[in-house]
Amino acid sequence: MKKSACLLILLLIFSLTSRSQDRERAVSAGGYSSWLHSAMFDSLGGEWINSSMLHNRINLKAFAGKKITFDLEIRNRFITGDMVRLDPGYGAALTADKGWADMSWNIINERSFIFNTTVDRAWIDFTAGKLQLRAGRQRINWSQSLVWNPNDIFNTYSFFDFDYIERPGSDALRAIYSVSASSAAEVAVKLNNRGMVTAAALYRFNIRNVDLQILAGETDEETFVAGVGWSGALGSYSIRGEASWFKPFAGDAMRDGTAILTVGIDKSFSEKFMALSQAMYCNNPLELSAFGDLYGGGLTASQLAFSEFTLMGQVTYSPMPLINISASAIWYPDLDGFFAGPSVDYSLAENVDFSFIWQHFRSIIGGEKTRINLGFIRIKHSF
Repeated sequence: MKKSACLLILLLIFSLTSRSQDRERAVSAGGYSSWLHSAMFDSLGGEWINSSMLHNRINLKAFAGKKITFDLEIRNRFITGDMVRLDPGYGAALTADKGWADMSWNIINERSFIFNTTVDRAWIDFTAGKLQLRAGRQRINWSQSLVWNPNDIFNTYSFFDFDYIERPGSDALRAIYSVSASSAAEVAVKLNNRGMVTAAALYRFNIRNVDLQILAGETDEETFVAGVGWSGALGSYSIRGEASWFKPFAGDAMRDGTAILTVGIDKSFSEKFMALSQAMYCNNPLELSAFGDLYGGGLTASQLAFSEFTLMGQVTYSPMPLINISASAIWYPDLDGFFAGPSVDYSLAENVDFSFIWQHFRSIIGGEKTRINLGFIRIKHSF
């Protein structure tokens, strides 16, 4: 009942906003549809676990004059195959919503297929001069780095989840005051599905063409967090980094605190070739018990690291305008393991893309050697 009420309220607000009599009003719509087939196996000659997903995304925006914007974005996913059939908890995991408002529905949940609808963006934005206020489900992007983001305390994401380019959002209130063209102050308050509050403030500024930020706050009413971030240029190279300190309110600061530092460098050598590398240090990495912990990523910004030191590299090459080839690798010394992932993207037609992605993991998790391959084929149409 609560879920249905949430959706009806969202649609009603969007309808009223889009029908505003303001002559400046406008409505925009977009999105994409894709088919993604995945196969998981330990070796080519071993048993394969196959799944397929039809994925549709609808993005709606309504503008009531120049100051008010309403955004509603919905994911529709039809999933079938071995993952649904073999995992009794797959449907429950798919419909789990970590936000204050439960806006994920399994419309159909059968033994071999599931149809899920999720509202992952639903916000109202008011802008007046230097002040911007936004309320609702939104993405609060406080990151500076390209791979791991310990400053992104409101909505972390997994590097391996390539099919969710929008990334998760938060049920939050956010205020941004633009002090100048290169500096701004932000305050955000998020409420999760347990009723726990995450609240923090951030200040961005620029010194000698280097973008800097400092932040402080609390996460889930359990942990104090303070952090810094930076991005700038060293000649033709871009340098980015973030550092955060997480200290539980209960516990010893030196024993229980977690520090995460990540530094990266990237460069476009030409229109066809670019490369990046990023390293991460953590004094208190997350201890993995299963492959899903590694693949799904950290639950919070303090759980991004699975090894004291982690090193990542990626190169991207475009031999011609329609083809993009990429290869990435991550080294986890403490797990005696690594990730390797080549991919190819090809433009079949205007707004239609074909992708092949392979992800290979090899490590020691829970005291056991783990080797897993994930292969993906995707056809995507954007509109």
